[in-house]
Amino acid sequence: MSAIKYELIHECKQSGARRGRIYTPHGIIETPIFMPVGTQATVKSLTPEELKEEVKASIILSNTYHLYLRPGNKLIKKAGGLHSFMNWDRAILTDSGGFQVFSLGDLRKISEKGVEFKSHLDGSKHFLSPEKAIEIENDLGADIIMAFDECVEYPATYEYTKNSMERTTRWAIRCKNAHKNTENQALFGIVQGGMYKDLREKSANDLVKLDLPGYAVGGLSVGEPKELMCDILDFTTKLLPKQKPRYLMGVGTPDYLLEAVIRGIDMCDCVLPTRIARNGTAMTSKGKLVIRNKTFEEDFSVLDDECDCYTCRNYTRAYIRHLLKAKEILGVRLLSIHNLRFLTKLMERVKIEIENDNLLSFKNEFYKKYGYTKD
Repeated sequence: MSAIKYELIHECKQSGARRGRIYTPHGIIETPIFMPVGTQATVKSLTPEELKEEVKASIILSNTYHLYLRPGNKLIKKAGGLHSFMNWDRAILTDSGGFQVFSLGDLRKISEKGVEFKSHLDGSKHFLSPEKAIEIENDLGADIIMAFDECVEYPATYEYTKNSMERTTRWAIRCKNAHKNTENQALFGIVQGGMYKDLREKSANDLVKLDLPGYAVGGLSVGEPKELMCDILDFTTKLLPKQKPRYLMGVGTPDYLLEAVIRGIDMCDCVLPTRIARNGTAMTSKGKLVIRNKTFEEDFSVLDDECDCYTCRNYTRAYIRHLLKAKEILGVRLLSIHNLRFLTKLMERVKIEIENDNLLSFKNEFYKKYGYTKD
């Protein structure tokens, strides 16, 4: 019995995009969806109430690597799991920690058994295997958990990518065998294979044989040209089961979200909206605004007159700029609420356009208004 169930509601006749629903132990997720990232058991600077009431998030992500190092998965288990620990009663997805470990470069050493690495916090040595990653994720108790994989850099040679992809498949088998809480936690496999279609095909086919509750596409949006990303994604999603959710990892700009959904993706996530908020940047229906700039010093209009978030209902660009210049945390909080709501609202609109078989037309209108010069 799987912890989650996916229901395919409608496929857009114009684009092939999917409108679906994922039933989880902590509520229903209407797809396609953008998922805010709460790396360290918090979406930076925001309360769970703000995420629910203002952002309207139905699922958030947390990070296995970071929570293992601090405060520790055993402490979180003692607290009753991640939901209880962070006071979040909706769905949670945890990544496997693979991406963070592989981002450590010289601080890690890969073998068939797993990865030996040094903590970025204090330099202490640790070892993360597929079994250990699943043990940590079982302790954290998220509704959806990811298999431990290797995310290959771009560009990478065919031989290196092939060896890495095959290891990721072997690790996925070990993850499935180690998973102890299948009734409450759904394990997703991650398709790898870099920019090589034959490797993507083998990875997808081998993982589909494992009959997991859902599948992610990893190793994209890692520096490759957008056209290449779209081509590989288009190829890969067609290899995945129709009746299971599909998750594209690490994508959060409006254009990439739209391109992903058009290619059959149901779930996306990214730290981008909160990260650019900390740099003083807002996403709006007419493009990005760097609110820190002097241009907005006497601008008493709202960030985006098409937005319904708390920030846009109550504050001006001039006030938010003042907060940012004065290094007041409220400025970052207000921009974070707005940016996250901008993306969740965009996906709400996308769901409607899919149901109306109109997503490609909407994409072209959105691109023009947002300021993207090419599809």
